[in-house]
Amino acid sequence: MGVAEDCKETFLELQRKKTYRYVVFSIDEKQNQVVVEKTGAATESYDDFLASLPENDCRYAIYDFDFVTEENCQKSKIFFVAWSPSISRIRAKMLYATSKDRFRRELDGVH
Repeated sequence: MGVAEDCKETFLELQRKKTYRYVVFSIDEKQNQVVVEKTGAATESYDDFLASLPENDCRYAIYDFDFVTEENCQKSKIFFVAWSPSISRIRAKMLYATSKDRFRRELDGVH
C-alpha cells in the first residue's frame, strides 16, 4: 500500500506549522494508496474530529492534542488513530489493519 505525497505534506503542516487540529486519511483502492480525506482547522475541537469519522467505515487519523502539564507548561502531542467500527465491512477492516504499520512509519513523531 502506497502513501500519497500530500499525506506527508499535510502531516508536516500539522506537526510544524500547527495549520490543522486533525487530518483524516482514507485508502483509495483504485490508486492503491492512502490519501488525505479531510482536514480540520486549528480552531476545531475533539468533538468536531469525532464527527468527521464515518460511522460505518474505517479510517486513519492524526489528532494534535494540546494540554497543560502539572508544572503549568503548555504542551502538544500528536496521536495516531486507527478508526475501525465494528459495523464496517470485513474487507475494509482487513485492508486498514494490514497497511496500518506501513502508513504509521511514514508519519514520524506520532504517538
